[in-house]
Amino acid sequence: MLPKYHPVPHRNTLAAALLAGSALAGVAGDIVKPADGKETKAIIEKAPEANPLCFLDGRICFDVQERLRIEVRNNNFDFDDSLNSFTDDTWLLQRFRVGVLVKATPWLRIYAQGQDSREFESDRPNIPGALAAEGDDNFDLRQAYIEIGNPKSFPLTLKAGRQLLSYGDERLIGGFDWNNFGRTFDAAKLSWKAPTWQLDLFASSVVVIRRDEFNKSDLFNGNENDREQIFSGAYFTMGDLAFGSLELYALWLSQANGTTASLQGAVPTIQPKGAGLLAQHSSFGTYGGRVKGNPKKLHGFEFEVEGAYQNGEVFDQALSAFAVHAGAGYNFDSAWKPRLWAEYNFATGDKDPADNDSETFQNLFPTNHKFYGIMDLFSWQNMHNPMISLRVSPVKSVTAQLDYHAFWLASTDDFWYRANGLTPVRPLTPAARNASNFAGQEVDFVVTWNATKWLQVQAGYSHFFAGSYLADTGPSDDADFGYLQATINF
Repeated sequence: MLPKYHPVPHRNTLAAALLAGSALAGVAGDIVKPADGKETKAIIEKAPEANPLCFLDGRICFDVQERLRIEVRNNNFDFDDSLNSFTDDTWLLQRFRVGVLVKATPWLRIYAQGQDSREFESDRPNIPGALAAEGDDNFDLRQAYIEIGNPKSFPLTLKAGRQLLSYGDERLIGGFDWNNFGRTFDAAKLSWKAPTWQLDLFASSVVVIRRDEFNKSDLFNGNENDREQIFSGAYFTMGDLAFGSLELYALWLSQANGTTASLQGAVPTIQPKGAGLLAQHSSFGTYGGRVKGNPKKLHGFEFEVEGAYQNGEVFDQALSAFAVHAGAGYNFDSAWKPRLWAEYNFATGDKDPADNDSETFQNLFPTNHKFYGIMDLFSWQNMHNPMISLRVSPVKSVTAQLDYHAFWLASTDDFWYRANGLTPVRPLTPAARNASNFAGQEVDFVVTWNATKWLQVQAGYSHFFAGSYLADTGPSDDADFGYLQATINF
């Protein structure tokens, strides 16, 4: 006789481990075939998959991440085969994170996370930012915040302390997780969470990575040179539109002077014309918006458009600049799930280094590694960048992506800025100002294998074809970059 099965309510278990994914619970339909041969579908409850790092009914949860990445770079910085520089090398980057989340009450959450980052077998000094090194940062405090409020009861919440700030696709504000340190802020953030929209108001100061010292933000004199940097903003998101989502933002950055600390804590702004990084005031606003088309709502089509305008002053120069990103693609409903995507990125550069105005778009605090080539040669400033991409998934756990980029400088009267938005590729000499603006082309290939829910393996290779701008200004040999990365998340 066929056993009697009774439907049971579906119960979700939320993993409280930040950045470590979620524990899964489910209900599945099993096929039961009785003696008469007729199939009957019965609903059988599956036991929830417990998070082994959660205790006291989920009130205390730990998260752990270990990441290893081997990098091989050649000519990435000098484009010169005749030189074997410190940056033409192979090294190992290691990063360990451990965090704990305490759900004290439904309206109070407390989170803390530590991080230890190391660079091994490199000819570069193990000092963050020195000769482009990521360097060492012994175990330090990465995040520590309290979150007050329960949006299910009342829409207003407050999150205060050291935390991530990530908005949009991180083209202007992101966690920069590719970097071995990442990026966090000492910040206070108010969020009003309605059913179809959210408004965040925040004030923050970026944390500066310092080897063998406790990492502090400018709010606590983190770079020890009175930069006094404050980054604040209002960010509005509406995610329930018929085509996708809409975002609007107003951001403000102010600092007392232009000196910088490390790659992590440096302000991605231009160098004063004709001088080094001197004590000069910067205060400017960034105003823009982003629309995104969801392929699930558009029958496979998708698109993105983002634009931002800046004005104010940077290093005591009047600033007026803008940037645009536009892309469109299609997701094919077929084997291997191919996705074809094309986009164009533009950001203004300065037109005259001798005047007292600046037209260089300030890239703020982005995750540029995702956008302008994995070799990290460009940021969203002083650039033209058309790009085309093809992504496929031959099996569920594996994706492969091939990208092609072409790059021109918007103005040869300004620098070619690397991904950190701060370091120029070549000095602004008379030869550079009269050079061709064609910087080159980059081809990237990345394969990602999600081996299990807690292990991801990724490999990438990139080749840069040097353009005429490099030939006009010095050595112009092609460059190569490759990496193999394994990430364990619990």
